[in-house]
Amino acid sequence: MLKILKKSMYFLRRWASDLDWRLLLLILTPLSLLVFVSLSSFAINPYNLFSSFNPLKSFLSPQTPQSSLPFVTPPPPSSPIPSPNPRESAEQMKRRKRKEELDRSKIAICLVGGARRFELTGPSIIDKVLKVYNKADLFLHSPLDKDAFKFSLLKVAPRLASVRIFKPKPLPETEAQLRVLTSSNSPNGIQGLIQYFNLVEGCITMIKEYQVQNNFTYDWIVRTRVDGYWSAPLGPENFKPRRYLVPPGSSFGGLNDRLGIGDLNTSTVALSRLSLIPQLDAAGLRRLNSETAFKSQLIIQGVSHFARRLPFCIVSDRKYSYPPMRFGVPVASLSSPGPLSGAKCRPCKPVCSGPCVADVMGTLYKGWSWTDWSNGTLQLCDAHGDWEKGWEKIFDRVAGKKLAAVRKRVSVLKLTECVNNLEEMKRRTVNWDAPPAGDICKLGLDRN
Repeated sequence: MLKILKKSMYFLRRWASDLDWRLLLLILTPLSLLVFVSLSSFAINPYNLFSSFNPLKSFLSPQTPQSSLPFVTPPPPSSPIPSPNPRESAEQMKRRKRKEELDRSKIAICLVGGARRFELTGPSIIDKVLKVYNKADLFLHSPLDKDAFKFSLLKVAPRLASVRIFKPKPLPETEAQLRVLTSSNSPNGIQGLIQYFNLVEGCITMIKEYQVQNNFTYDWIVRTRVDGYWSAPLGPENFKPRRYLVPPGSSFGGLNDRLGIGDLNTSTVALSRLSLIPQLDAAGLRRLNSETAFKSQLIIQGVSHFARRLPFCIVSDRKYSYPPMRFGVPVASLSSPGPLSGAKCRPCKPVCSGPCVADVMGTLYKGWSWTDWSNGTLQLCDAHGDWEKGWEKIFDRVAGKKLAAVRKRVSVLKLTECVNNLEEMKRRTVNWDAPPAGDICKLGLDRN
């Protein structure tokens, strides 16, 4: 700056010899004022000297880099205001916000039933349900049988709250139960229904105990079966306050009871399968199967329900006639696009797809075992016999490499590895009520 002033004075002295002193005064006065203003601005903020509004900018040094200004720290950049993803639709935004809300909620996920084909279904439940809501607590309620060792796959579940694997025994059949329930279409008669109801109600019992133990209450409860194969994630749109979700189809005159989602109040009613039978009896209801009893207990307790298609099916070894007639049971191929909403399924080469499905399903009574088949979502198996030879390759192709690898690993599982897996699972579980790991593994594995 001093160099600039000296140069200015040099030129002025040269001009002064030729100019009248009054003209010099006219030139010097505004120039001095201009230099004073520039110096004041520089003292306040050095960067103002080089701003676009500074009249000395072009005259001084328009190319001067900021690094040449000593002891000056540039102001921190302002945080950008997040803008919505232009590719995210209103529906996607709503779904994302709902998922974020659920991630802040307390969720209990309860699995019930025998392990059977858990090497096929378990990994899908872990990936498409448990890991989707990885802050949810897992509850397992299952009878001990030769397949129970497969539950060792749950050692990788995000959160293990309570596990109960019990030795099954006959349950007493009350007069109310005998009046209200029917043995028709139940593989094990009324005893089979009572055993199943006990499994389901065991969920809410375990959950209530855990709530008391930890002094909090759950916002949501998801109850599903261990023999369910999930082809896609469980979405957040299935959680609705004060309404209980059930899958459509497979209703057998009532409501599909292969999965349910609700808040704590609606779930308590829905899962109280044994406790509410006296009320069904008092209402004069008779000869109810599982599905009609389920619907009746929701109605009597004033619980609203809604149906939504869900991407899972029940992997079954049972045999069903083909083609199914009016009250028959269609068995879906695991490769069906779905969603299958809990329909019976198995890995098979479809014997019926496209227009054929419309012909077969058109003969079925919609209020019974009917399954939604629109838009090519259903392919049918001929399930009158055992699973076909080579079903493993079919499953591996449909399920993908990750789930196929688990299936293969379980097929060659050693006793020692099984015990170690269950012991690790036990260490990660808050409440463990099950026989010793060695007993569970020996029951299903006779390999060394």
